[in-house]
Amino acid sequence: MRHAIAYRNAARPSSTLRLAGFAVLGSLALAASAQVALPFWPVPATLQSLVVLLLGALGGSRLGVASVVLYLAQGSLGLPVFAAGTAGPAVLAGPTAGYLLGFLPAAALAGLAGRGWARQALVLAAAHLVLFVPGVAWLAGFVGWERALAAGFVLFLPATLVKTGLAFAVLRAVRR
Repeated sequence: MRHAIAYRNAARPSSTLRLAGFAVLGSLALAASAQVALPFWPVPATLQSLVVLLLGALGGSRLGVASVVLYLAQGSLGLPVFAAGTAGPAVLAGPTAGYLLGFLPAAALAGLAGRGWARQALVLAAAHLVLFVPGVAWLAGFVGWERALAAGFVLFLPATLVKTGLAFAVLRAVRR
């Protein structure tokens, strides 16, 4: 009996290995969502924030953050995973870098969504808004504060509401 338990535990991948596997899948989902892009300037509109919210809310903060870190590493190494197939360290120094880095706290916060519907709605909305803080701040260095707020935040509010609502609906459906 002890040998059967030891064998079963040995055959089970470690939690670190599982996290790594899911993070790879999460980074691929982020890469795919980046390719669904409307070419706004200076920041394209993509489905990435929706995926970031879902990775954190469904997989937890660790998985969400690990997926984003892996995604950013893939893009910085030259894999065409950023919006519209862009890649390289220049993207992480360009106008969209703050949004990309904002995915980290957004994923971490979304991981705290919990089970109650009110908490989930509030946490997802807050997580979505959190990614705009470094995004707009970084963008302001390129286009000024007024333009950064208009083109990097206000323009995205309707889509942000829709994507937050979709994330909430998916989370509620999965948690039932």
